[in-house]
Amino acid sequence: MSTPAPTTRTGLLRWQFELTWSLFEYHLERLEPEDFLWEPAAHCWTVRRSPEGAWVPDWAETEPDPVPVPTVAWVSWHIGWWWSVALDHARGHRPRERTDVTWPGEGAPTVRWLRGLRTEWLAALDGLTDADLDATAPFPRSDDPAYTVAHMLAWVNAELMKNVTEIGHLRLLRAAS
Repeated sequence: MSTPAPTTRTGLLRWQFELTWSLFEYHLERLEPEDFLWEPAAHCWTVRRSPEGAWVPDWAETEPDPVPVPTVAWVSWHIGWWWSVALDHARGHRPRERTDVTWPGEGAPTVRWLRGLRTEWLAALDGLTDADLDATAPFPRSDDPAYTVAHMLAWVNAELMKNVTEIGHLRLLRAAS
């Protein structure tokens, strides 16, 4: 059974998001706690426990060369960070700092966190009008009038698709190794 084609711009963006999310669910349902901190290469980024017990992601202010291979933990933290900031912008709130976004830990806590962000994102999408979509986007490009809220929503879809692919690939590599 096919679903009818979306008739609004928000409907199309939501359809694209839901397609991406369905691919993410495929991997979320199959992730094992051990998948999260598995290091696929010697040169990788992950999240590590601080002396106080908090999870802290590896980070550099300028992208290193070569770029480290991320772990599932790092990619899932990265999703939570940029998505939390995108939600802040979509709601008109002051965006939180990268260091304010804490990874919940291996397995179910992170899966619940990501699914919660999905619920929050869909609620934000459902409240948008065409006029909202045409407004200047505050994120990911700081108040550049060439970029609209519709661009921000499309960017979220693209960024999520990229990160879903990374997590899926890492999960499959670990399973095959």
